[in-house]
Amino acid sequence: QVQLVESGGGLVQPGGSLRLSCAASGFTFVNYVMSWYRQAPGKEREFVAAVTGNGNGTHYVDSMKGRFTISRDNAKNTVFLQMNSLKPEDTAVYYCKARRVGAASAYWGQGTQVTVSS
Repeated sequence: QVQLVESGGGLVQPGGSLRLSCAASGFTFVNYVMSWYRQAPGKEREFVAAVTGNGNGTHYVDSMKGRFTISRDNAKNTVFLQMNSLKPEDTAVYYCKARRVGAASAYWGQGTQVTVSS
């Protein structure tokens, strides 16, 4: 059974940092591109960052380059999102996604809430 379990969300002040984790199980983790998406209230889900199976390739949405860093630990089947210099507009539910290269479908986690507020 495939599972993606996000953790690490919470309430943080503007300018603060959070590190999200997504623990994966039920599939061969190294064969999957792992991504983070987010969805703010009243908005569509949007792409944040992705990392290739071996961890050597990363891609970010331009607005988050330099503030967010995606990484993975294939030994622990976990992907991370380090978020620095957080802004109120980063408030959203953050989701983890796993997709095998060339596959049409993907697996999603349940999401973790990040709230940036003073």
